[in-house]
Amino acid sequence: MNFVEYPDRDLMMITLANKLAGELNSHVQRHDEATLAVPGGTTPGPVFDALCAADLDWSQVRVMLTDERWVPEESERSNTRLIRERLLVERAAAAKYVPLYAEAEEPETVLDELSERVKEVLPITVLLLGMGDDMHTASLFPYAVGLEDALADNAPPLLPVRSKDQPEPRITLTKPVLRGAMNTHILITGPKKREALERARKEGDPVKAPVISVLGDATVHWAE
Repeated sequence: MNFVEYPDRDLMMITLANKLAGELNSHVQRHDEATLAVPGGTTPGPVFDALCAADLDWSQVRVMLTDERWVPEESERSNTRLIRERLLVERAAAAKYVPLYAEAEEPETVLDELSERVKEVLPITVLLLGMGDDMHTASLFPYAVGLEDALADNAPPLLPVRSKDQPEPRITLTKPVLRGAMNTHILITGPKKREALERARKEGDPVKAPVISVLGDATVHWAE
């Protein structure tokens, strides 16, 4: 794991956006297509605001979420809604979006269909993750129902998980897909998340600290 500390959040967000854009552009120039996987939540919003204007061939970039709440896109809780508003705009509007949600009461009903879409755009070229105070990443929540299946080395690319702390089911990319990314970045802010990262690094059980399953060669970006 590579840890990068920044003097302030604004600098971190701009620097990280430039880094992601550079990795995507380099891959597109060499391989024609690239896949970008990003989290929802409010923390990466400023990164998206800068990244969407990056000068690269966005028509060759496939964008997908690392995880999604099982809610319609018009819901305020939808991660898809967030990235449509803040990432898939300006130049990045030309990117192809790969959804992790389809209209169904339960994710299991359409899991095979969604998984096939994900398989078509793997491996991930550039992966951006967040991390919660509870040491979760994507929708890999400690002790969640379905977590151990999602952490298995032979897990399918996409699985539903359910946590008692979450009001609806989630669907998430699994450990093999996340670990298979060519470039991995984890964005965290504030002292609580830095302390959670240190706790995770000392914890040997990914069921308790799921983020440790993706640290590997990741670069962690942190600012107060």
